[in-house]
Amino acid sequence: VVAAHLDRCGRCCHATRDLEQIGAALIEGIDGTVVTTRPTAARLAGGHGVRPASTNADSAIGTGDLPRPLARLLTDGLDAVPWRWLGPGVWHHRLALSPGVAGDLRLLKIAPGRRMPAHGHGGCELTLVLAGAYRDETGVFGRGDVQDVDPATEHRPVADPAAGCICLIASERPARFKGWMGRLMQPLTGM
Repeated sequence: VVAAHLDRCGRCCHATRDLEQIGAALIEGIDGTVVTTRPTAARLAGGHGVRPASTNADSAIGTGDLPRPLARLLTDGLDAVPWRWLGPGVWHHRLALSPGVAGDLRLLKIAPGRRMPAHGHGGCELTLVLAGAYRDETGVFGRGDVQDVDPATEHRPVADPAAGCICLIASERPARFKGWMGRLMQPLTGM
């Protein structure tokens, strides 16, 4: 999620590069160690040096225009994703994690105006909006925005009434659904 966001947001990518340079200078100052590794932002974005594909998080996301870290997993773009039905107006697609990595990584597609079940979180979760938008108790999140929630967060996201929403979600642990329908579906979906 972070890598995909950095690939699309020039402002965050450059801020990350600046912070990495400060961190490297601090480490070098501790014991004279020379830090020669390639910056994390560049490694995450998949390029040589920090150069995002776009300098604006509002750039269009469509087939062939995915953030590079995600495009490596979805070579045919969002239009070719084999979505699986989760519930009325909600589909998902699980993405493979690296070996030995715990948690869950998936795409979530929500129909226009669809309200997700009320839920809390069993761990931290990062959500990157790839297309459309959604709103919840904490604000409105549009294309390129990232929402960072923790176990204290309880919300009920609602997809944009015109465009719906497609998100990339990385979570440490499954959500804690409040209603009977969410709890009933959870063992089947792994969410």
